[in-house]
Amino acid sequence: MLPRVKTPCIGVCSTGIGDTVCRGCKRFQHEVIDWNAYSEAEKRIVDRRLAGFLSQSVSNHLEIVDKSLLQWQLGVQQIRFNDQHDEYCWLFALLKAGASQITDTEQFGFRRSPDTAQWTLTAIRDEIDRAFWVLSVAHYERYMATADLFKREGAQHG
Repeated sequence: MLPRVKTPCIGVCSTGIGDTVCRGCKRFQHEVIDWNAYSEAEKRIVDRRLAGFLSQSVSNHLEIVDKSLLQWQLGVQQIRFNDQHDEYCWLFALLKAGASQITDTEQFGFRRSPDTAQWTLTAIRDEIDRAFWVLSVAHYERYMATADLFKREGAQHG
């Protein structure tokens, strides 16, 4: 049996000030509002989308070279992470907890990509968060805010 999906809320909601995609958790406004009414299956769909976007955003800037070492360090550092998500989501949990304290990334099982080799880990973390939000906004605009191009007024689907 799969574990219950926890709310992705991080307590920094921007939907209350008019954003259609929350800058904190990256959910759509209607998902934030209706979260408690969602079934576990519906929550899982949202969770998978968010984890996929986050993983993509992290892997664009960092490379995991030793998943076991990363997982071990998360335990040693007592950083909570969702083991249902992939290791790139775990890495973001590490960066959120202590990007400014990591001096040798290899000791944590990851390294910077060549294009971010000179960046600080806090700058990379912030860029990942921004890219994650941009992906969520793009998805919202493409699939939620755009009218159905195939639906004709008055037409019946059969």
